[in-house]
Amino acid sequence: MAYFQWADDMVIDNGPIDQDHRKLVEQVNALHTATTEGRGQEVVGALLEALIHDTVQHIQREEQQMAALGYPHLEQHQKGHALFVADLHGLRTKYQSGGITVAAQLSTLLRDWLSLHIRRYDKEMVGFIRQKNRQSRPAAPARRPKALLN
Repeated sequence: MAYFQWADDMVIDNGPIDQDHRKLVEQVNALHTATTEGRGQEVVGALLEALIHDTVQHIQREEQQMAALGYPHLEQHQKGHALFVADLHGLRTKYQSGGITVAAQLSTLLRDWLSLHIRRYDKEMVGFIRQKNRQSRPAAPARRPKALLN
């Protein structure tokens, strides 16, 4: 069983955002597998670099989409993203300094952050998009009784 499983309640757009999230979930699971097999220190450096790169690209895509939609909580979302990236950079620094617990810390950070961020903050964006779509649809014409149509 995977350390962190993708679930239906994490679906955001059935497109690029979900693809990014799924890739991050796969990376979390790869790191956890390596850690449980005693290979965490071997793989954490390269995986950490890939995670930072992929996370930054994902964040840029997500924030561009939010800005284009006029998402009202973009600034708050950006702050959360910036804190997460700072945590990743902090773990990279710790790893480069010889920290031996970085793999386990990174697994936990990623699992917890992805779960909370997707299920709460990204879902808020989905709710905003749905509401915006409902408001932009033209109202259906009122039905008149047949007698009034003649």
